[in-house]
Amino acid sequence: MRIGVDLGGTNIAVGLVDEEGRIVATGSRPTKPERGYEAVAKDIADIAIELIKRSNLSGSDIKSMGIGVPGVADSERGIVIRAVNLFWTKVPLAKEIRKYIDLPIYMDNDANVAALAEAAYGAGKGSKSSVTITLGTGVGSGFILDGKIYNGAHHFAPELGHIVIGDNGIRCNCGKIGCLETYASATALIREGKKAVEKNPNSLILKFANGDINSITAKNVIDAAKQYDEDAMRIFNDYVKYLAIGIVNVINMFDPEVIILGGGVANAGDFLIKPLKKEVAENILFKDLPYADIRKAELGNDAGIIGAAILS
Repeated sequence: MRIGVDLGGTNIAVGLVDEEGRIVATGSRPTKPERGYEAVAKDIADIAIELIKRSNLSGSDIKSMGIGVPGVADSERGIVIRAVNLFWTKVPLAKEIRKYIDLPIYMDNDANVAALAEAAYGAGKGSKSSVTITLGTGVGSGFILDGKIYNGAHHFAPELGHIVIGDNGIRCNCGKIGCLETYASATALIREGKKAVEKNPNSLILKFANGDINSITAKNVIDAAKQYDEDAMRIFNDYVKYLAIGIVNVINMFDPEVIILGGGVANAGDFLIKPLKKEVAENILFKDLPYADIRKAELGNDAGIIGAAILS
């Protein structure tokens, strides 16, 4: 058995994971990072110990603990270098947890561990190289190359959401203009949906949002596009075009076997993936050679725990 920890800004989720990648027991607590990292570390250890006891296991039955953190981590030193949502800088998390439970502890960015899970047990199973792209509030990403997480020389790669693909005049939260996530996130769909409704209140986008412009979601825009609403179709087609640019860049640079799409927008399924594949095919460099298949993620919210557990 291994322990996987999905550490977020609002919630700590811990799971016992068997050798087949199955979660056999889980526990959680609110993170409450304002308490300081020591209290969070103790909670992680306490939940893990509780799960071990509940499963009638002992510490010797547990091979290791892995942690997916919402930031930059140095697993070799056991340090969270930076986690903005936790207000952490250079936190010795592994050392603190080992005060309560004596296990090898590994850490990596939460998007990377989710990508590792999809590569091992989800949509990328059987492949040696895959890229998982999460389409949510931003655009997250994790690269698995030769079966291993690639996080760069300084532990913060890959930041696919912040490659610059144009000049749309929209300033990203990182400070730059033209980042992929200003074009291809759920936030981008919402922003463009609101703009469209301001110009055309008769759009189905507003109807699906129950007439409240401030309640518009990415799903409202997608659902309206499915009903052939002209504004929604234009927004969604632009979304697909820009997401395809990001994916083509990834393929040209890394040539992975599989591109895996997760996050809320990916729940559109084939409505997104079919036109996306067409757009990628039209813009790929070597049209006569095989290239990455594009698939929907399979593991959902379990990916964080599973991927963390199999870190080594």
